[in-house]
Amino acid sequence: MEQQAEKLQRIVVSALDEVLGLPFKVLDDGFVRVIDYMGSDESVVQAARVSYGKGTRKVQEDRGLIRYLMRHAHTTPFEMCEIKLHVRVPMDAWRQWIRHRTANINEYSTRYSIAIDASQKTPPTEWRHQSKNNKQGSEGFVDAGLGVQLSRQEEELQDYVRKVYNERVEAGVAREQARKDLPLSTYTEAYWKIDLHNLLHFLALRMDERAQYEIRCYANVIGHEIVKRWCPITWEAFLDYHVHAASLSRLEVEIIKAIQSGEPEKATELAIQCGLVPPTGQEMKRSREREDIEAKLKELNMPIPWARR
Repeated sequence: MEQQAEKLQRIVVSALDEVLGLPFKVLDDGFVRVIDYMGSDESVVQAARVSYGKGTRKVQEDRGLIRYLMRHAHTTPFEMCEIKLHVRVPMDAWRQWIRHRTANINEYSTRYSIAIDASQKTPPTEWRHQSKNNKQGSEGFVDAGLGVQLSRQEEELQDYVRKVYNERVEAGVAREQARKDLPLSTYTEAYWKIDLHNLLHFLALRMDERAQYEIRCYANVIGHEIVKRWCPITWEAFLDYHVHAASLSRLEVEIIKAIQSGEPEKATELAIQCGLVPPTGQEMKRSREREDIEAKLKELNMPIPWARR
């Protein structure tokens, strides 16, 4: 007699079910909400052990396995979980979002439907300066008086463009053409389905302080409000081994060894040999790799041996 396969039950995550379909507000008029999901921490463990149905291992053992997988970059088991989100996001942030080509996407079509009548607005206190060290970043805020002027101009521009768009549509102009002058601040909506491994990669990049503030807001909500409820053990491991961790290159390890051995001159010489620090008497030019090393040394409360040269 053939052995019958064990009947499987869909994995349910009560903490995520509680917020299923409920929008988490982002920015002034955006949101993220969970539409559906498949799997959980348990699915990651099952996949790693190549077993199905409910496991017999203890939660602590499951936690240890998930942390091992995360620590050693065994990513396939995390691909066994998927989640589908409904997002409402400004088009400029969405352009960055869809650069992550590891998801299934269906976006609101302004060729078929009228463009969403909402644009992301910037409060007077939130206009940022262009970063001096990062061509694609920002730092600090502009003067409050200028911020008021910029916000007023923004509102006037958005209202005017929307008026022109509406007039085009009412005059019978094709929607695909009427939309062409809508600003990037216009909100769009999309369904975004992605597996847990690729979602964590997205979050690692977009939660980073160097990411644009607007998309960082969405990433933080997805991570701290959704993934944390969905796969709490995986989320904890992700924070420990990626978000709040630092990797060390061969050079960085050698420099740290030299500092710990009380040989700052040797550490400096290593940096000179790699072209990160100029020989004595030459101008210290900017080096992003050197800045990264210095940031790690500061995080470890270690001196920067070439700082006083």
